[in-house]
Amino acid sequence: MGRLVPAVTRALDILELFLDGDGTLSAPEITRRLGLPRTTVHELVTTLAARSYLVQVPDQPGRYRLGVRPYQLGSRYAEQLDLAAEGQQVARSVAETCDETVHVAILEGMDVIYIAKVDSTHAVRMVSAAGRRLPAHCTSVGKMLLASLPEDALDARLSGDQPLVAMTDNSITSAGELRRHLDAVRERGVAVEQRESNPDVNCVAAPVRDSTGRVVAALSISVPTIRWSEERQTELEGLAAKGAGELSVRLGHRRRDI
Repeated sequence: MGRLVPAVTRALDILELFLDGDGTLSAPEITRRLGLPRTTVHELVTTLAARSYLVQVPDQPGRYRLGVRPYQLGSRYAEQLDLAAEGQQVARSVAETCDETVHVAILEGMDVIYIAKVDSTHAVRMVSAAGRRLPAHCTSVGKMLLASLPEDALDARLSGDQPLVAMTDNSITSAGELRRHLDAVRERGVAVEQRESNPDVNCVAAPVRDSTGRVVAALSISVPTIRWSEERQTELEGLAAKGAGELSVRLGHRRRDI
């Protein structure tokens, strides 16, 4: 690995300051927050402004905000993202940590479509496969995605009195029960499936967000009942949330705790 260039590092430090607060800063504020010499900050800010990375705030002399260039770079980065490819990489990392089967899925109507899957080393057959479609209400990824929908979008999917399809004896079959379940998912921030798509498998799932904060997918960890316990559930919920968070970051989502 080559040597880091101090001037470039300082310029990037300046740009990253604009990610917090109201998005505007003055040169003295930058100087104070980074502990850099005033002359150095002035030169760096002048250079960044000349290249459209920063612009002066109208009617606020001496204050700057991000210019158009970071937006252009971010847009190009977003164009190159592949949710399935990124999801497969993160799923592999999570699976290596817990040695259980990991999925990433998206929502289409009232179904989920699995776009990534990494199997555990244990010889336990799962009902899913990349590209397969399953009823969302029977899976932890599906319940996570349904819980993340705006109320009107969820209403549109649950209109009518028809019972929901059951995959096992534990599947939720009524819209009212599903709504109550989704309320609990929103409150906890993770979804749990108790042998609802496979009578021998339990799952946990967490939401994956894009650069706008919108939930675009969910990541789950599936465990056969013989290895399931309350302690294991708690552990895997944390791993699923961590994995989903990592995938979200790859998609451009910025968590406040980073």
